[in-house]
Parts: sequence; C-alpha cells; structure tokens
Amino acid sequence: MKERILNSLSDLRQYALGKKCEIAIDYHEEVSQLMRFANSAISLNTNEHLIRVDITAQEGRKRASYGLITNLDHVDEIHAGVDAAAEMVVHAQPLEYDPTMPTYKESFSDEEAFDPALSEMSNEEKLEYFNAAVKGLETNEIKLGGIFASGENILAAINTRSEHTQFFRTSDAQVTVVLAHSQLKWEVTAEQSAQKKADLDPQELHAELAFLLDCYQRCQPVQLPLGKYDIVFGAAAIADLLNFMNFIGFNGGSLKRGFSMISDESVGKKVFSEKVSLEDDPALLETFPFRRDFMGMPRKAFPFVKKGVFQGFAWQQDDADEFGQKPTGHTVSHFSLTLKGGKEDVASLEALAKRPRQKDILYFPFLHYSNIVNPSKGLVTGSSRFGTLLLKKDGTIEVPYNVRITQSLLDLFGDQVAWLSKQTVAYNTSMSYMSRNPTALVVPRFMQVNDVEISHSNTSY
Repeated sequence: MKERILNSLSDLRQYALGKKCEIAIDYHEEVSQLMRFANSAISLNTNEHLIRVDITAQEGRKRASYGLITNLDHVDEIHAGVDAAAEMVVHAQPLEYDPTMPTYKESFSDEEAFDPALSEMSNEEKLEYFNAAVKGLETNEIKLGGIFASGENILAAINTRSEHTQFFRTSDAQVTVVLAHSQLKWEVTAEQSAQKKADLDPQELHAELAFLLDCYQRCQPVQLPLGKYDIVFGAAAIADLLNFMNFIGFNGGSLKRGFSMISDESVGKKVFSEKVSLEDDPALLETFPFRRDFMGMPRKAFPFVKKGVFQGFAWQQDDADEFGQKPTGHTVSHFSLTLKGGKEDVASLEALAKRPRQKDILYFPFLHYSNIVNPSKGLVTGSSRFGTLLLKKDGTIEVPYNVRITQSLLDLFGDQVAWLSKQTVAYNTSMSYMSRNPTALVVPRFMQVNDVEISHSNTSY
C-alpha cells in the first residue's frame, strides 16, 4: 500500500512538472468504522474508505487549490485536478505576503503510531468490549447507548520542488459508553481513547459506570444555588478547556489578529499557576503525533507553559509568512498537547469521592454546549449536563442538575488551581466531520480549581 501511494505521488509530480507553476500534492486516505448503540442494541454499523487528493498551485504570491475524492486508479481524473489548479492560479488574487512551499530535503516516513490489530478489530470484538463495559449494569429502565469509532489514517505529500515525500500512518479508536434512564431522562457516560488495541480496557469503563450509576440511583438530586464552588474537572473537561486555549492562547496567528488572551509581553512571564506545565510533545504515540510538520521541519517537544511561565507562541508556516515570524514546526493538522500531572494520587472517580474534604466539592466531568465568549479575555462557557456530582464535606454525595460556568481560562489555569492528579490519561477529541483527523490530548485525570462561579443552575434534568 505504502509503496503504491508513494509511486503514484511520484508519477503525479512528473505530470505536474509540465505546468508553468509550482504544484504541491497532498494525499489523504482514511478507513473509518462506526458502531453505534441505542436502546441496548446496535443501531448503526457502518464503514467507509475514502481517498482525497488536494492539489495546490502556486505562482509567486498567487495560490489556488483543487480537491477531489478519487482513487489511485483514476489517473486521468487526478491529472485533470492538477490542470484545474494550474488554470485557477492564473486568475487568483495575489496575497499580501510571499507564501512558502516546502522543499523536502529528504523523504520521511512514520508508521510507529499505527497498530494493525486496532485497525482490523472485528465487529465481534467491539461488541464483546461493549458487553464487558456494561456487564450487569443494564436493566429494563437503564439502556445502553454510545459509539465505537475506529480506523486508520494515511497522509502523504510531494511537490515539484523536490522528489522527496512525506508519509504518516496512524490507527485510532474513540469509545463512548452511555447508560441512560428511560423514565428519569438522566444518563452517565464513560469514555476511552486508543492508539493501539492494548489501550482498550473495558473494566476501567465498567468501574466508572458502576460508581456513577450507584450515585444517580441512590443519591439525592438537587438544584445548586448560584455562587462560587471548588470544582474538580475531569479529563474530558480539562481537554476541552485546553482546546480553547489552543485557539485563543498560544496561537501566533490569533495573537496578530487580536483573538488571543495572551500578549507578546507575556512571553517569559508567569501567566498561569505554577502547577501548570503544558507542551506539544510529538513523542506521545497516544496523541497520534506528527514528528515532522507538513513543511518537513522536525518536531520535538515544544513547551508553551513551564510552571506557570509562558514560553512562546506556535507559528504555523502560513501565519509566519503573513506576519514575518519564524515558523515553529506547527504546520500540522493537530498538536500533541500534554498537561503535566501534579502530585495528588487520585486514580479514579471512586478514589476522588473517598478523599477527605474540608468543604463541598463539585465534580464537573464534561463541558457541553461550550464556546468562546470573549477571546481576548480568555472567557469561555460550558455546562455540566450529566455525570456531575456534589461531593459533600460530610462524606455524602448529591447529584446536581445541570449547571453552567462562564469563566476565563486565565483563572481556570491560574492561581485558583488547587491541585492536579499525578495520573494522566489520553482523552480523544477527534471530530467525526470532514476528513479523518484523529486527535487526543494527554491530561491529568482530575484538576481542582477553587472559587469558580456557577452562573446558571437548572431546576431539573
């Protein structure tokens, strides 16, 4: 497969050399599989195999792109795409800066994050996994739902500047298991990300679901009064907050366009809690990493925050070209973000609930209906929906109805951070829309932030 792809790209390059402009050819192949559950049954079981070829023509400051879903056998069709891009660039409006096309100095291939056992996992094995995750938990009223999304991803590239190629291949899985009460309309959820088949552990999901199910069946549901709470965020909520920071925190293009909560003057200064250390680390296979960026630049661990001190911005090539900056190796479709763990030994939700506490603690596992409110102030919002617990200081537990927070990321990762768990987990943030782009962050399982204000509180589920 790999040899055929690269040979085909070389042949396409030869064809593109006959054009009067520079041509870049990007290849994307995905095998995507989805098993969906609803009402304790498989409601959808589907798969697709897609090949995309994107052609970019460049002539000085002019640039034009043409994309098609195709097949390597359809050579004439892809040639027509090259022709179309070359014809379009003549009529393109010039950019106000000189865009860079990569010159690969050597060929590069990385398949270390690909596991054939995960990619080829059968439907029977996936069903067995789901059954193990919810064994003994379903009833006539509590029904199983969720998804098992998995597949493999191939990216390859060549251009007319050199005969060298780039090739990346990864495997991934994203699992969400839901148990929903058909009458009371609440649900509990547990999730898992996998880069290889050995990452899948249904017993871990079973333990968390069993604990949450016991709380939701046994404990008192309550409407929380508005006000400030000490909140323990779960891995999903932490990952979502960091994804917001990815856009409005350390992105150089966002800075220059006025959409960043961090300024140039913040570099080298303490901006966050000294407990916060955040970096982009392409050595983490569980993040489906790129060890070279799409310009051919080798990628190593890039610190954004060291013990609260902001280290610098990420500059992808096109933004660097536009604003006269030096690219930092971040011309990739996703980063490999990791928030370093802390000192607290809290490996599970049940362990969190058993910890002694001096005051009530609100456990906030997910962010739902979330968005950026004010990028320059880092203000974001999100609601809890289900899975939230109020861990009372007397050791009891209550189940709050949905609440909403609207808070600045500068506060949520600032001096209000009380502790982070030393245990970390890969949390999958992959989107199911557009082309496959498996993405995960490595974050602490838990992070406590004090004095977070609840702005809205529902009266029911």
